[in-house]
Amino acid sequence: MRQLFTFLATATVTLYGICAEPAEPVKSETNPLELAQRFSGGKLWNMLFSTTVDPHWFQSGEKFWYSYKTSDGTKWYIVDPVRRSKTLLFDNDKMASELTTIVKDPMNAAALPIANLEVQPDGYTFTFDVKSSQDAKPKKDADGKEKKPENGEKETFYFSYDSRNGKLTHLEGKEKETKELHWASVSPDGKTVVYAKDFNLYRMSREDYEKLKKNENDSTITEIQITTDGEKDFGYGQGYSYLNTDTLANGKRKGTYVLFSPDSRYFVANVTDERPVKELWVINSLASPRPTLETYKYQMPGESEAPEEHLYLFDLSDNSRKEIKTNRFKNQTLSVGYRPRQHKQRSMHDVPNIWLGDDKTFYVTRSSRDLHRIDICSYTIGQDSIVPVIEERMNTYQEVRPLALVGDKPDEVIQWSERDGWAHLYLYDGKGNMKRRLTEGPWHVHNILNVDPVSRKVYFTAMGRDKDENPYYQHLYSVGLDGGGVRLLDKGDYFHAPVVDDAGKYFVDNFSRVDTVPETWLYDTSGNKILSLERSDFSQLFANGYKFPETFKVKASDGVTDLYGVMYKPFDFDPEKSYPIIDYVYPGPQVEATNYPFTRMSVRTDRLAQAGFVVITVGNRGGHPNRSKWYHNYGYGNLRDYGLADQKTAIEQLAARHKYIDVNKVGIHGHSGGGFMSTAAILQYPDFFKAAVSAAGNHDNRIYNRWWSETHHGVKEKVTEKGDTTFVYQIATNPDLASRLKGHLMLVTGDIDNNVHPGNTIRVANALINANKRFELLVLPTQRHSFGHMDEYFYWRLVDHFRDYLIEGRKQEVDIPQR
Repeated sequence: MRQLFTFLATATVTLYGICAEPAEPVKSETNPLELAQRFSGGKLWNMLFSTTVDPHWFQSGEKFWYSYKTSDGTKWYIVDPVRRSKTLLFDNDKMASELTTIVKDPMNAAALPIANLEVQPDGYTFTFDVKSSQDAKPKKDADGKEKKPENGEKETFYFSYDSRNGKLTHLEGKEKETKELHWASVSPDGKTVVYAKDFNLYRMSREDYEKLKKNENDSTITEIQITTDGEKDFGYGQGYSYLNTDTLANGKRKGTYVLFSPDSRYFVANVTDERPVKELWVINSLASPRPTLETYKYQMPGESEAPEEHLYLFDLSDNSRKEIKTNRFKNQTLSVGYRPRQHKQRSMHDVPNIWLGDDKTFYVTRSSRDLHRIDICSYTIGQDSIVPVIEERMNTYQEVRPLALVGDKPDEVIQWSERDGWAHLYLYDGKGNMKRRLTEGPWHVHNILNVDPVSRKVYFTAMGRDKDENPYYQHLYSVGLDGGGVRLLDKGDYFHAPVVDDAGKYFVDNFSRVDTVPETWLYDTSGNKILSLERSDFSQLFANGYKFPETFKVKASDGVTDLYGVMYKPFDFDPEKSYPIIDYVYPGPQVEATNYPFTRMSVRTDRLAQAGFVVITVGNRGGHPNRSKWYHNYGYGNLRDYGLADQKTAIEQLAARHKYIDVNKVGIHGHSGGGFMSTAAILQYPDFFKAAVSAAGNHDNRIYNRWWSETHHGVKEKVTEKGDTTFVYQIATNPDLASRLKGHLMLVTGDIDNNVHPGNTIRVANALINANKRFELLVLPTQRHSFGHMDEYFYWRLVDHFRDYLIEGRKQEVDIPQR
């Protein structure tokens, strides 16, 4: 049995304060798995703490607060951009003393158990609560009856804190307050609450809603039923899946997504008729007292039994409903534009969902099933149909980003489009006439963060504009709506993750790379630095031997296209040794496996490397959407094999550069689309890839969901002479290649994965058995698409598989190392 690692005094160096450089390489001569055990998931959280600043803007929008944890503990700060100041919200030692006096539990100033901190509308009063170590006491409910606390519930103390004078007040007698109920959609004027029950829509007054916050069983409220025709799979408030033990029409209130008009008179609901869609199932074998069957609707590629979307407009003045005509494409999808949430609303409750537009007009995006045709449509109260104002057409699928308005009127609309092969912004009037192209060139606009109607500027993130930078590094830019050039606001060769305030005056910039310590600065939106807020504390991580990974660039198999990747090495790396190389893959097309900002150590990359491997991630053509449309769509029509040649070529180039890489010992693994890709790789290149671990892979996309498979592989729409429309879908699968296996493959799946059904993995296993191949199959009980609390167990099985077949030869240990 592998022994747990014991920290050696000679293996670490204690560092104080902020470390700029990592410690010397760690030497672990006795056991190659010591480093892997040292950086287990539970231990990592005690080595590295905060890496970003999460600003909580005051409701006035003028200031924000945040908390940040280092080796000295957690502290809370208030930032005033106008005064260019950052001050402690309170003195931790004093707060610990006062809380100890009131709660009667000894408090540690470095780890105050403050929860649910919120700033009140006055801008200086903060509220929070603290749980005691003592069990909660019985309380009386709204009817005066004594209510026993739930088993294990602890006594909660509620406080307010005045940041002007530092006064802490214990809110004695205060009980737990229900600030909002999950099922409620509250109108913008705060007077009406809409919700679902038994597949139908209901409404109630705000007064009755407030009663239910105090007692959800209050019988004095009045509920008004709005619809009566809702039913299972074509109604309101039904979840994604249900168990055979569920009663769907049980009289319980449930949430349903509606968007209100700004004046609160109307709301719109997009309702999907899923009755024709076939069902799929998973079974939870560990459910007690009997296994449970989980059922959900799931359309597979090419199937004619498709969901059909309906758009309804409701008038709250008389509770009437009108269906808006939307039909243009067969099996189309609809998406109603919504007003973005403001940062200052974060500490508010019952925030309404409002449609994008004014009191009378809103926008709808309509997409064909093959996504070759996208219509941006408007609808105005009184019309029968939505009206196309912008039409997008392309021979491959198209990406869509949310529309943005200039102000609250639908007079000017900003659209994101890839129509010329790069993602850019275009300004239209409300009728769909282009007023101006806002950005252009061989670079990618990512997201709109803020539109300032006063200065008439739009703030957005983008990649690839600086030709000397990694094209995946994100930056914040601005451009004027009335003309002028694009302006870079956050200089520095890093991945920037900015948060722009509601008024468009300031932004908090979290920036880093995989090989740098993350920092956070505050800027104004002219690009002037105001404050340095934080630099992450890596002292404990470095003291335990952490080393940054390395970035690299190689050519794709076409010899022209640049590919970008990251290499992870053991922290006791010796350049004179020879290491197996493992490729961690995700083929895209919606994202690649490679991280560009700093990320915490991962089971699948950094930690895997510590078990004695060089681990790489690298992009491939057809992968990430944040480059050109050509790069993104390279794999269209070839969803199984499109990225394999680039991955193999990248490994060969790295092995040619570095003598410490053993190109005869190559492993590959991935999860989901990466599980699909890693199995395809070991089957398509059986003499190159010697071992693979494929987790939760969609190995047979004929039984994966329609959206991902049809979108990224493509589906052909055929119209008969009679006018009937069908969709033809053909795709190569991994089971087709089972007879090619030469190396060592381990398949992994969660047994109740209701995203990528376990049937995908079972089909590969069946094909391998029929081909008389040895392989390993690991089923993780009660796990969904991710592996949850079994992720650490999966890690050690991952390590064992690659060490068994790339380093040591097959071992027979039974026990997994402890966490």
